[in-house]
Formats: sequence, C-alpha cells, structure tokens
Amino acid sequence: MLRCSGRSPFGVSEAGLRLWPALAAAGTVVVGGMTAREFGGARRAQLLAAVATGTMPVLLGGAHIANTTSYEVLAWAATALVVVRIGRTGDTRWWPAVGALIGIGSEFNHLAAIFGIVLLATVLLGPARRTVADRRLLAGAAIAVLLVLPDLWWQSRHGWAMFEMTRALNGENGGPGNIPTWIVGQFGMSCLALAVLWMAGLRFLWRFGRPLWQCLVAAYAVLFVLFAVTTGAQVYYLGGLYVCLSAAGAVGLDGWLHSRPGRFRDLMIATAASAGMFAVIVLPVLPPSDVAWTYGISSNSGETVGWPQLVGTVRQVWTGLPAGQRANAVLFAADYGEAGAVNELGRGTGLPTAVSAHNTDWWWGPGDADATAVVAIAPGPDHAPGYAAQLRRHFRHVRTAATLSTPYGVPNVEQGGHVYVCTGPRRPWGEMWPELRNYA
Repeated sequence: MLRCSGRSPFGVSEAGLRLWPALAAAGTVVVGGMTAREFGGARRAQLLAAVATGTMPVLLGGAHIANTTSYEVLAWAATALVVVRIGRTGDTRWWPAVGALIGIGSEFNHLAAIFGIVLLATVLLGPARRTVADRRLLAGAAIAVLLVLPDLWWQSRHGWAMFEMTRALNGENGGPGNIPTWIVGQFGMSCLALAVLWMAGLRFLWRFGRPLWQCLVAAYAVLFVLFAVTTGAQVYYLGGLYVCLSAAGAVGLDGWLHSRPGRFRDLMIATAASAGMFAVIVLPVLPPSDVAWTYGISSNSGETVGWPQLVGTVRQVWTGLPAGQRANAVLFAADYGEAGAVNELGRGTGLPTAVSAHNTDWWWGPGDADATAVVAIAPGPDHAPGYAAQLRRHFRHVRTAATLSTPYGVPNVEQGGHVYVCTGPRRPWGEMWPELRNYA
C-alpha cells in the first residue's frame, strides 16, 4: 500500500480513486482494437477484439480499484501491440518503444520486466533473431534497464524487498496443488464465451509464420508454465497478454464467424450473458447484503464490507483509553487494508494515523518509537492465526478490547478479528519494529 502526501483534484473520493484505473482500462480496450488492425483485421474484427478486451473480468475488476492491475494490463497489451507491428512491418525502429513500455510497466509491477526478459530470450534464441534482432533491439533493452534502475537501486538499499514479497506470494499461492487453479483460471481471464478467441489467437499467431509473432506464443507458453508452478493461485498474472491473443483470434475467426449469420449472433448472446455474470462478481453492482456468495470467487467487492464498523470499533477502544495512556500510544494494524480504512474513514474523528508492518507499509515506520501502549487491530483467525500469542512475545499485558464482526455474513479478513490493547513493552516499540515486518 502506498501513501500519498498530496490529494488529487477530486480529493479522497470514489471518483478520484477510480478515474485513473478506469482511463487505463479504456485505453486497453482501444489497444485491443488497434492490435486486431495490426493483424490485418477489418472493422468488425477490430470491434470484436475491443469487445473481448472490454469484457475481460481482470480488466473490469481492476478498472474500479486504485491498485496497479489496470496499468499493468495496459502496459502488457501496449507492449504486445508494438511487437505485433514490428513483426508485421519489420521496422525495428519500434524496439525502443517496446523497451520504454516494459520499463514503465515495471514501475507498476515487476511482472512486466519478467515479460520483457522472456520476450527478449525468445527473440534471441529463435528464428526472429535473423530478421529483427539488431542494435535497436539492444537500445530498447537498454531503455528498459535504465527505467528500472531507480527501483533496483532502492531495492538494493532496502534488502531486496521484492524478493521477500515474491517468496511470500509463492509460498501462499504456488505449489503443485495450485496448478489446476491456474489452468482453470485462465479461462476466466476473458469473458467465458470469448475464451475461444484467445485459443484461436494462439493458433493464428503460430500458423501465420511470422517469426516475431511466434515469439509471442513462445513467451506465453514459458510464462504459462512459470506462473503455474510458482504463483498458481494468482490466476491474473497473464491477463495483459490475453488482449493480444484475443485480437489475433478475432482476426483468425472473422471469416468463420460470418460465414453463417447465426454464429456471430449466438456468440454475442453468450458474451452478453457471461459478461453480465462476471460483472456481478467483480464489480460493486450488488448491495453489500448480497455479495457474500461472490467473495470466494473474487474478494474485491466484499473486502471493504464492514470497514465503517471496524473504524467505529477502533475509535471506541481508542477513546476508551485513559488520557495519559492514549498520549503515549500508537494504533497498529496487522493488515495494510485495515490501516488504510482507519486512515481514510477515520480522518477527522480523533483517531491518529495508523501504522502497519504489512508489505510496503512497514517502510513508513512505527510512528512514535517510544510508545508505551499499542492498540493492535488484527484480522480473523483464518488470516492471522495465533496473533495474540505473537503480541505477548513483545508485550507483558495483552487484553482483548473488542471483537470485529462483518455485516451481511461476508467472510472477509476482518470477520472474527480483534482489537487488542497492549501494554508493558518488553523492549522499546521502535526496537520491535524490524521484527514485525511481514509480507503476504
């Protein structure tokens, strides 16, 4: 979670938070249509590619959340678009643009760099090397590296946090047991009815015979296996590449779809039905009382349910502390989402800025390093088992001040959590801070 000292023109509001990812998603839809045009598709194929992109659940879900997903998908899709153009025209002057897109995309998520490395390897190790591997390719690679260097510099000075985060994600989401989840999940990256497009797109790219287009297929295959083994439950990691594959499929199937009038009509009916189903799951279109059943498929809509109540409970505990104790206390959240809820929804209510040791929030520090009391907010036992015991290793006295409950039966991370009041620190709070850092 990133903290910003400034405010957008919209302030802290749903419009301000959702505008930029929505614009990125809209740009991705345009890229989908443009990619079909690069493949030689007519307007109807371009329109189908745009529809396929616009109905992708990963794009719909990312378009209304202020995280990196929508920008990451756009970076991958735009990179693939330029690669397709180089493959069609042979104009290697576009390689620096590819490098710039990879570098910028890596600033949002390091997955873009992995895509760039795998793509570079497929070019250098395959037939495409003879036609498009020149000094401009090296220039593009250099641009990507230069854009990523500031991040690498920061990582080197801060213990390579990205590797710690990767290990945590792999431990939670990888392993043989999650490979079936990964495979099945790929069919949900596009609207179910349009999964036929990206599968046809793989065939189209390979059989067309352009070496650089075949590199996209090879890169997809390598990344498919890599992510299946390492982070299988994170099924959306290849989401950006499905924009290009769907565009290729829209062109490859264009003649077949329109050879009989009923085919295209039936596909559009099925698309509308499956897109509507996914929209209910990944978009906040249902009232909070009806989202519990969607949580196991996509946690986006249910994750924030109960946050106002959480902030209210925390405020009751905080204001219930004796004034002298409260003056030397900090508010500590085990989960960055809880910290964000307190810091935004609790603004102006008398609550202090909450700190958290979760993921990148840890780098913002412990607040008052000399605090003698800590009000700790912990998720439910399914997400933070034994949390009270962990606190007792650092404090002599830990009491449960409140229990968290989520309305409407939504089983999110706060359900069954607690607010603890911790006193009698065994060491200064600031000295404990390095040991509290956790990635998940």
